[in-house]
Amino acid sequence: MFWNKKFFGLDISDFSLKVVQTHKTKEGFIASAFGFYDIPEKIIEKGELKNEQVLSKLILSCLKNSQGEGIKTKNVVCSLPEERSFVDVFRVPFIEEKEQLEQIVLTEAENRIPFPLSEVYYDFEVISDPKEVGNKKSSREVILAACPKKIIDPYFNSLKRAGLFPLGMEIESLAIARAIFSAKKVNAPTLIVDFGQNKTSFFVFSKKAVRLTSTVPCSAKMLTLSIAQSLKISTEKAKALKEAEGLSGKQKGLEAMVPVLNELAEQIKAYLAYYKSHLSKNYPGEAIQNISKLLLCGGGANLKGLAEFLQEQLKMDVSLANPLINFNLKIQAKKLKIKQDKALSLTTAFGLSQKDVYED
Repeated sequence: MFWNKKFFGLDISDFSLKVVQTHKTKEGFIASAFGFYDIPEKIIEKGELKNEQVLSKLILSCLKNSQGEGIKTKNVVCSLPEERSFVDVFRVPFIEEKEQLEQIVLTEAENRIPFPLSEVYYDFEVISDPKEVGNKKSSREVILAACPKKIIDPYFNSLKRAGLFPLGMEIESLAIARAIFSAKKVNAPTLIVDFGQNKTSFFVFSKKAVRLTSTVPCSAKMLTLSIAQSLKISTEKAKALKEAEGLSGKQKGLEAMVPVLNELAEQIKAYLAYYKSHLSKNYPGEAIQNISKLLLCGGGANLKGLAEFLQEQLKMDVSLANPLINFNLKIQAKKLKIKQDKALSLTTAFGLSQKDVYED
């Protein structure tokens, strides 16, 4: 049963909080509020929360400073760190009985999740119609998601400390996919690159499902540091220069970003090669569709010239994702304007705010 409750999406990363509240209409979603707030160093390290009390206070400050109508509910759907989570897609035999299906997935989970099941929270969902061989239904696909309890519990506790009621918690890639793809359209296999402040995540979206996530340390922050070191200026000035000039700027020192971005391109190539081998292993004998399109999202995607740079390096179509693809843009423009650079930074929060939350 669908919960007819208002809630907001909360994206938590190592150095920032992002919130979005939306509501659904027949013509699409409309955002009524959004906000950003910085997180100091050492509160969260590589996705692991170190200080529950401080984070709870920062969340309240973020909500208080949100733009638009403001966040007017205590109900929240929160992100889980990609680099600490696990997502996999696989086939299971076609079985109609729910209990038998759960037992099969449990067995698969024990073999696939790289942690003891007693130490993780996990969930699964059937994501495809049964595949037919002859006149019989032989198998269907399942997506499995998991995250260690030691990662989730501190975030949950922090939300409760802030007086919030968590309706759900979701891995970042799942929220991103919901935000940037239309639920009404079947998409060709597409590579998503979430270029963030402190990390970059890759995943392929194919047949309405996230497949094979990966995270690398290459980040927008590394670009800022490379400029600062090259020009011997503060990181604040380097960040401002990066955002103003991008890759196409004539200011000396900007070329310092190129080695970092070359490394990003090489990481993407390695990921694509591994993805193909992963499919060959998990789906033997089946044709593998080539990935010819890449979508960029996250705050780092706002770097001027980044899409063109990666397109040249990777020899594939590269463009910016549209986190407002499921929105009623005419009404949105009148209600609360959200610029593209802000929207890209809010991609995960947008996806979280559009999640269907169900009662067990």
